[in-house]
Amino acid sequence: MFPPQQIFQQAATQHNTPRILRALPRLLLLSRNFSSLMSTNYMSMDKPNGSGGNGGGYTLEELPKSHVFTDKLPPDPNTPTPQAAETNPRPKPGLVKNAAFTWIKPEETPDYELLAVSPSAFDSIGLKRGQEKEEGFAKLVSGNRIFEEHYPWAQCYGGYQFGHWAGQLGDGRAISLFESTNPTTGIRYEWQLKGAGTTPYSRFADGKAVLRSSIREFIVSEALHGLNIPTTRALSLTLLTTKKAQRETIESCAIVTRFAQSWLRVGTFDLPYSRNDRVLTRKLADYTIEEVYGGVKNLGEPREEEPDGEPNRYELLYREVVRRNARTVAYWQAYGFMNGVLNTDNTSILGLSLDFGPFSFMDNFDPSFTPNHDDESLRYSYRNQPTIIWWNMVRLGESLAELFGLGTLVDSEEYLKKGLQPSQVAPLTKRAESIIDRAGLEYKSTFITTYRTLMSRRLGFQSERESDMENHFTTALDLMEKLGLDFNHFFRRLADLPIYNMESEDSRIMAAEHFFNANSAVNMPGLARDKAGEKEKAKKEIAEWLGKWRERLEDEEGGLDDERRQREMKRVNPRFLPKNWVLDELINRVQRNGERDILHKILDMSLRPFEDHWGPESEWAEEDRLCGDVPPQDAGMQCSCSS
Repeated sequence: MFPPQQIFQQAATQHNTPRILRALPRLLLLSRNFSSLMSTNYMSMDKPNGSGGNGGGYTLEELPKSHVFTDKLPPDPNTPTPQAAETNPRPKPGLVKNAAFTWIKPEETPDYELLAVSPSAFDSIGLKRGQEKEEGFAKLVSGNRIFEEHYPWAQCYGGYQFGHWAGQLGDGRAISLFESTNPTTGIRYEWQLKGAGTTPYSRFADGKAVLRSSIREFIVSEALHGLNIPTTRALSLTLLTTKKAQRETIESCAIVTRFAQSWLRVGTFDLPYSRNDRVLTRKLADYTIEEVYGGVKNLGEPREEEPDGEPNRYELLYREVVRRNARTVAYWQAYGFMNGVLNTDNTSILGLSLDFGPFSFMDNFDPSFTPNHDDESLRYSYRNQPTIIWWNMVRLGESLAELFGLGTLVDSEEYLKKGLQPSQVAPLTKRAESIIDRAGLEYKSTFITTYRTLMSRRLGFQSERESDMENHFTTALDLMEKLGLDFNHFFRRLADLPIYNMESEDSRIMAAEHFFNANSAVNMPGLARDKAGEKEKAKKEIAEWLGKWRERLEDEEGGLDDERRQREMKRVNPRFLPKNWVLDELINRVQRNGERDILHKILDMSLRPFEDHWGPESEWAEEDRLCGDVPPQDAGMQCSCSS
């Protein structure tokens, strides 16, 4: 039996700078030049914007619950049963081997305040609205109640952090309570408390989450869902009124109740691979195929030509994970979202946006921007996100390579009994490398197709053309970067422009004024001696682009229905995004001023980002401010990883 790391040492070295990335020249490295959005036939196992409807629903007690994860996968041998966990409720941090999880309960906290719940999340889960008023719900989401027949657990995983192997990581402060199935949609979700206390994976941390970061995660989870971007979700936000934690300062603690169809990540497979644990790797892969994806039938069709022979289920799994992550990062690029820390333990097996730390939505377009002020190398900057996600996919490929490299032999009696034989190593390695390389081509193709679709919609095009990439997408991004234009405001303000008012150059020059803000290069002090002249030049550049954009719209098959075009553009171009300056203000108002209504307001705007207004006319001025230009002093705000 050969250790998988020894077998794939050459492949691993090669794929640290994968051949496929070297074949994706500037297109992938300069992701602004990628042009493809998500295709309409993207199979999502969760339907954005409400799966259950806002009528009916089930009480917390009625909601069907399960614990398939802990039934199917091996527990920590130090606490093999919930009964054993009861005798040692808070085990010390340490290595956990041959296991997918550890049984552990949340820490109880008698003093708490339920700050907010997401009505959209209630609908997705199938939970009846109003359940948040029940004492049992508040006790559950504050860590003070469990269902004894569904004992909680923390997941075990490892990961590469900033490109370096970090060893065992795991859920250091996240504890899963149970799974529930929405009876209407049939979708199963795993509930998790983040900030619920220490686990064996806490290392030197305290198992707590502070209110500041909890507000950020609660809002962004639902904001991404509102934008139809695949994401984990947030059900509730609870303040632990007497708990404090030391971060940069002493801060109040909180718990986010979050849920996802699965919390498995690339790092889940990294860890057993690093330990040569073939048994656990295979169990995790089979669990993912059967319980997360619902069987091989949901893993996509084989290619028309399979140069390496018929793909087995592990190859189909790998390629599906690659495609899903390619689609999600295309959404991030199209909407200017940056995760900030794309380690392999923050990369989802379902392609979900996962684990939010120093994230940000783009202000003025800057492809080298990173929201993480600790990321001095810009590894996780906006332009690098597609490359980094592929890097993470190569790490997953290494973990699964033996399983898909064996092809049909993976289920042979000889392999199951005797393991890998010396004669199998060379052909296995060659096949695995070929599969990873071709998965890279699939990644690139999926990314480009998805990004092109999204950008076409954002610009109001009814059809997609190859020439749009260079003639419209890239030139628009170049203008935004050169002139310092707000990325998302550019598209929304474009939707407001009536085409019939832009027939002449003068009218287009007047329209160009619409796109500047206080942080634009032509408005910044000291950057131009002849500020008026520079601005006129900039307006002419925008006007030239507007002229080409107008011609492209008028050239649509069947002509242009401008009213319809504006309406369709507003359906995909958000008026509101929870940018860092908005979240910073929200945190101050909730934490320092004791305000609560503003939290519900920002949540509502995040869940319905494409609306023109969200409240009565008396609130419109405040809404306009929150949707407006970034205050100059808050532009390009960065965050730390501490939470």
